[in-house]
Amino acid sequence: MLKSQFAQFVRHLPAGRRALALVWDAAGWWTVTWAILLVAQGLVPAGLALLLRTLVNQLVSSPRWTAIAPSALGIAGLWVVAQLLSSALSWVRAVQAEQVQDEVHRLIHTQALRLDLAFYDHPESYDLLYRAQVDAISQPLALLESLGSLVQNGLGFLVLAGILWSYAKWLPLLLIVTAIPGLLLVARHILKEHKWNLEHTAEERRARYLDWLITEQYAAAEIRLFDLGSFHRKAFESVRESLRNGKLSLVRAGAATELGAGLLAWAGSLLGLGWMLGQTLAGKARLGDLLLCFQAFQQCQSLLRSLLEGAGKIYRSLLFVENLDEFLRIEPTILPAPMAESGLPAKNSICFEHVSFTYPGGFHPALDAFDLEIPHGKVVALVGANGAGKSTILKLICRFYDPDQGRILLDGVDLREVDPEALRRRIGVLFQEPVHYHATVHENIAFGDVDALRDEARVCQAAHDAGALEPIERLQGGFNAVLGKWFGGAELSGGEWQRIALARAFFRRASLVILDEPTSAMDSWAEQDWLNRFRTLTAGKTALMITHRFTTAMHADIIHVLDKGRVVESGSHAQLVALGGSYASSWAAQMQEIARG
Repeated sequence: MLKSQFAQFVRHLPAGRRALALVWDAAGWWTVTWAILLVAQGLVPAGLALLLRTLVNQLVSSPRWTAIAPSALGIAGLWVVAQLLSSALSWVRAVQAEQVQDEVHRLIHTQALRLDLAFYDHPESYDLLYRAQVDAISQPLALLESLGSLVQNGLGFLVLAGILWSYAKWLPLLLIVTAIPGLLLVARHILKEHKWNLEHTAEERRARYLDWLITEQYAAAEIRLFDLGSFHRKAFESVRESLRNGKLSLVRAGAATELGAGLLAWAGSLLGLGWMLGQTLAGKARLGDLLLCFQAFQQCQSLLRSLLEGAGKIYRSLLFVENLDEFLRIEPTILPAPMAESGLPAKNSICFEHVSFTYPGGFHPALDAFDLEIPHGKVVALVGANGAGKSTILKLICRFYDPDQGRILLDGVDLREVDPEALRRRIGVLFQEPVHYHATVHENIAFGDVDALRDEARVCQAAHDAGALEPIERLQGGFNAVLGKWFGGAELSGGEWQRIALARAFFRRASLVILDEPTSAMDSWAEQDWLNRFRTLTAGKTALMITHRFTTAMHADIIHVLDKGRVVESGSHAQLVALGGSYASSWAAQMQEIARG
């Protein structure tokens, strides 16, 4: 068992080194100050014990104030120093904690932003991210704290052990020998605890999700309408009961482990104290020596217990830091190409050549030997049933994913040879479910191009182009009004949020515009108002519309009908209606529905 545990400890040491390097990068000089204060604090107990021995012996041999004054003042001075060191350490630790946590958050955020969308297609990824965010966020500093405590307590133990060594060389060895079994028991328990945490990460995430679902606005209306509150609350309580029972079982096992280790260690201390008492009764040691040994044993026992706990915390921190390290080591597969932005094609003609693509973890291809051309300067619409692959085309054009087979060409250049960041800067996208930023109206629109965040004229023009001026003017504060309830702002309707998102897409002034269901949340009046200006807004641009509404698709130059990841019909609206195929049938059905409405 000892060999196995030591091997596992060594395996996690590289993550520990990287964690300490992280702490140094975040708070280097504060860490130096902390180490100096820690060492000084570690020497105080030994100094107090030595001064107390001198004081007691002086009281026995020469009980006068003049004789004991130096020792008494020394003890008082060390108490003051101890308090000052404790206060200074608290301040330094607080500064360290803030700076290190900010650095860890920065690393996690930077890594999350560079990872591919494919990362979020695996449930294991959510477990890993959860462990990095929740379990490991404070562990680099905790590792340093544990190492510092280990050094501090170890230094204090060595000084006090040296004092015991002067009386009998076997006394400190007795303490160490009786502590080793406890260390092994603690290490074994920590491994068991860590394994349990890894195995139950998904349950922890589910509890967190259910708590969010019950308490946040996102699902509040539907939960009340369908009376799902009790159902989700019981599900939460069931998950929490399972987690609670498991954690309490671990706590019981840990308490039993600590009790066994503590009893064994105290047995060694009692044996040593019994021997020292016999030495005093035999006249071979003075009263002050007995008191010093008693204090040394007591403090050594306390320090050994702290050393055991510190070693256990280091082991635990190493295991959790490995989770953070594992997350930070993930490499994206959608990598920038060496081609600079100036080398990008200029016309935005897009061609899919025999493209096949299946989402990570998926069972069916979203696109299968897919061919499509989006000519420069044309408005192209994609229509089809849900799951036909329409939104997948958007994600592939933006290089959120790369195709499994085939290639996507931008003016004859394979997108794999194009820097994804440079590519995305020239694309304006309205997503099917756009983000509702809880920020000002101005920021919600200007987020389309943060380099022009302060350009009020462009923001106003984009809002006008998207038909968003009317709802904005009704808000108190206009473009400066905060949206969303999180920070006390105004809430918009679904259609109004969609127009804000449209304005954000147009604010980018991109040469390639992709609109995924651009009018799905608009009423018929707002849709018509926007469509009347649509061709003007897309003049000179290459535009791709993804829509279920044929009244929107009919404004495109070319319409492609998709079915099961392939194009089955293509042409203008008039051509497709005349063809009498699936488009014509769906168009007739929609017109009948509109007529009935």
